[in-house]
Amino acid sequence: MPVATIGENPVKLWGLTIARRVERIARAAGLDPVAAAPAGPAILSNAAHAWDPAWFANITDRPGVVLTLGGIPALAHAADGGQTARVAQAMAEGRPLADTSGLEVIAFEAGPTIENKQLRKRETPFLMPLTPATVRPIERASYFGAYKGVTDLLTKYLWPEWALALTRICAKLGITPNMVTTVGAAFCVVATVLFAYGHYWAGMATGLVFMVLDTVDGKLARCTITSSAWGNVFDHGMDLVHPPFWWWFWATGLGFWGLAYDPATFWWVQGAIQGGYLVQRLIEGVFIRQAGMHIHVWRPFDSRFRLVTARRNPNMVILFVAMVFARPDLGLVAVAWWTVLSCLVHAVRLVQAWIVLARGGTITSWLSEGLTA
Repeated sequence: MPVATIGENPVKLWGLTIARRVERIARAAGLDPVAAAPAGPAILSNAAHAWDPAWFANITDRPGVVLTLGGIPALAHAADGGQTARVAQAMAEGRPLADTSGLEVIAFEAGPTIENKQLRKRETPFLMPLTPATVRPIERASYFGAYKGVTDLLTKYLWPEWALALTRICAKLGITPNMVTTVGAAFCVVATVLFAYGHYWAGMATGLVFMVLDTVDGKLARCTITSSAWGNVFDHGMDLVHPPFWWWFWATGLGFWGLAYDPATFWWVQGAIQGGYLVQRLIEGVFIRQAGMHIHVWRPFDSRFRLVTARRNPNMVILFVAMVFARPDLGLVAVAWWTVLSCLVHAVRLVQAWIVLARGGTITSWLSEGLTA
């Protein structure tokens, strides 16, 4: 399917012209960017507007759909040459479509919502005129549009603004997402070593830098349309591998505080945390395989529980509170108990899903309910 940008616009978004941005989005979707509107079916983008890639994904399999702003076509999937000509002309002239026959027109002003399964949220993605005055608002909307709707409380509430500033700096300097991931990995290793020697405050500060950069690399990739297979493996691999090392070396570092566990306590704490981590990931994988979606987006309860479930960031909150009282030993015990409880909650939800399926029901995300686009 050819993808064409209609018109010219020198204003850059995340360091890219709109034509270049659309080209990257098209290539990422396996489509063919072209220089001008073709004679047949095509996806058309108005150079005068900037839109969230979620809109592009939404219309690629919907021939005849036109997304408008102020009546002017901003993005369209023309089903034939006639539609392509009509929509392209309206885009080039910056006017509403005179003839909408055979087209499904979606007015942005009506607040249509779509589900973004990758980012686990339902929303009205951004669509704005692209001018020098709107660049920063669009970049902000683009950044938060790349944010997962269902995630932990720190990622959702504490550092979005920090990560936005860093994402802008990286885009301006031409720093790639993989560079950010590499720097973050170095901070992650340093934090692990600091934990091993009982330098918990320094380790948490270093770990905080890593956790923020862990947000920046993904947002930078989505905002600049530079995601890659290797980048995904590198980023998600780091996310999966490092937490067990943090919890292990936090425990070994207790000896430097004179708070070392006896062997029995050490092994039950590590067994609960490490085993629970594996079991929780296994439950999530089984749920995805059987229900076709993440367990955290099944019902509102699951999305709320994701804020605090025993993952790295909520666990670090527990350890931070423990450090305020100078009891890193009790903090890790609390993490162990919370991990067990979180696993129990997820196990119950998995069994409940099995019961629904066994009775002939279907598992659907609450985020997909009431879609209007």
